[in-house]
Amino acid sequence: MGKFPMADESLLRIAVCRKCKSRNKLGAEKCRKCGSRFLRPKRKESRVKK
Repeated sequence: MGKFPMADESLLRIAVCRKCKSRNKLGAEKCRKCGSRFLRPKRKESRVKK
């Protein structure tokens, strides 16, 4: 992705809440803000408009 693979790795090690869109640790079982258990891993690739 970028110049620094170590930084890219740390940026992708997060989970995103599908309810409130907050960032959480990857191993989290529930959201730190809203308490929802509906988490997804952060996308590895950027989405580009066509």
